[in-house]
Amino acid sequence: MPTLPKTVRAQLELHRKNQPCASCHRAIDPVGFALENFDSVGRWRDTGPDGAALDVVGTLADGSQVNGPSALQQAILGRPDAFVTVVTEKLLTYALGRGLEPADMPVVRRIVKKAEQNDYRLSTVVIGIVESAPFQMRTKLPAGPESVETGKGPAAAAKVVKSNTRE
Repeated sequence: MPTLPKTVRAQLELHRKNQPCASCHRAIDPVGFALENFDSVGRWRDTGPDGAALDVVGTLADGSQVNGPSALQQAILGRPDAFVTVVTEKLLTYALGRGLEPADMPVVRRIVKKAEQNDYRLSTVVIGIVESAPFQMRTKLPAGPESVETGKGPAAAAKVVKSNTRE
């Protein structure tokens, strides 16, 4: 039985040799390496379980070198638009209950632009999502016989669930 490498970095280098995994790991591993000083419950550490000093150096996808959490923070703060765009995409995906489509990207860009005007406040992102057309017009999956076909727009196959409330 082969022995596995002892450090997380060595294990991930071995994993990256698997070509389908390599493309994603080139982007995500440097962030993980920069945060390696934190253990699984968030306590700070300078050495790994084997007592060896941690190697927290990495190169981000944009070529920035990071060496620990402070350098990672500075890299993120240096490109707030990129960070807020990713946060907006993830929150909108969750809010819609579906993956984003190319037609959703102008909405993401509008939300990020408005957030930029308000010092990238999270509240501006959340309000932008709630006020967005994709969120306001989302549909639900059929819930049973009380569902009706909408028959309008590109989502003609979508069903809208009737409300049991009285107007």
